[in-house]
Amino acid sequence: MSSLEPISKDLIQEGERIMRVCNACRYCEGFCAVFPAMERRLTFNESDLNYLANLCHNCSECYYACQYAPPQEFELNFPKTLAEIRGATYRKYAWPGFLAGLFNRNGLVVSLITAVSLALFMIFMLVFIKPSIMFSAHSDGSGAFYAVVNHDAMTYPFAAIALFVLIAFSVGCVRFWRDAGGNIVDLLSPKALVQAIWDTAKLRYLDGGGDGCAYPNDFPTHARRWFHHLTFYGFILCFVATSLGVLYTYIFGWHAPYSLWSLPVLSGTLGGVGLLIGPAGLLWLKGLSNSALSDRKQTGMDIGFLVLLFLTSLTGLLLLVFRETPAMGVLLGAHLGMVMSLFLTLPYGKFAHAVYRFAALVRNDNEKRTMPQLGAE
Repeated sequence: MSSLEPISKDLIQEGERIMRVCNACRYCEGFCAVFPAMERRLTFNESDLNYLANLCHNCSECYYACQYAPPQEFELNFPKTLAEIRGATYRKYAWPGFLAGLFNRNGLVVSLITAVSLALFMIFMLVFIKPSIMFSAHSDGSGAFYAVVNHDAMTYPFAAIALFVLIAFSVGCVRFWRDAGGNIVDLLSPKALVQAIWDTAKLRYLDGGGDGCAYPNDFPTHARRWFHHLTFYGFILCFVATSLGVLYTYIFGWHAPYSLWSLPVLSGTLGGVGLLIGPAGLLWLKGLSNSALSDRKQTGMDIGFLVLLFLTSLTGLLLLVFRETPAMGVLLGAHLGMVMSLFLTLPYGKFAHAVYRFAALVRNDNEKRTMPQLGAE
């Protein structure tokens, strides 16, 4: 699907049908932000549905509360329909457009890219690094990692990929925003940004109205929210650790590996633990969840991303534990390969939901201040 190509007409028509029925009922308006946002509208075009689908956190509370859910003749499956529209938006707004197809069978794509990244790193290290260096123990001093892999070889490829990822997400976000008729000033509104950050930090709309999500089944629980918090803040802490490492290297001239009590290591360790427990918990819950409420075409994408996060964290923590042993060289290559595959797949996998959902939260806050409030917030 090329950039800005219209989403399937049948899918949009189904989304419009569901929204009209839900807008007449309004029983679920207290569950999340989607229903008050829906109630600000009398009609629903494609851009409206794309926005509402990305505002949805797929907690499924509305499905179990719905009097029109199957086997009732209206057969409303609100979570599944919005999940399908959400997946279509990832392909629609992807940049560059010819890579949008990577969202299809994403689990296979992630697996192949991971295998290739690992293979390339290990082959590179075996060919260009002397065995006496590759398989020897190194002192835990400053710059020990660079004794195995050259600083430039470790830094420049990742910096180039990170820049590409930033551009891809930025273009996709702007496309999503403009397609809905918004302007950049509103996207960068300080009040809306602060509120969206706060909503994201709390995972405000994963509480199902207060008692938790009906996930993985019809019994409300906060388990998904807790595991999502561990994953989210684990990722943030690992990003902080990397940023501190850059600061240490280029400002103070201190080179990795750092001491166990340094800020990069402490934040990276805490983040790594979060990225072990969080993805493992989300995978467990997904295995127990009702697959009828999700877009099955995205299952591979969801699982692939969570497994990749888990393995990236695992190899990083193993590198920390065994960094003074002969295993350090192999573990360094494995970790760099995992990080490379994570970076390469970020714009065309599950992480895309974070970008569009955040933009939807910004728009939601703008709307609450500028559009008539027809329902409960």
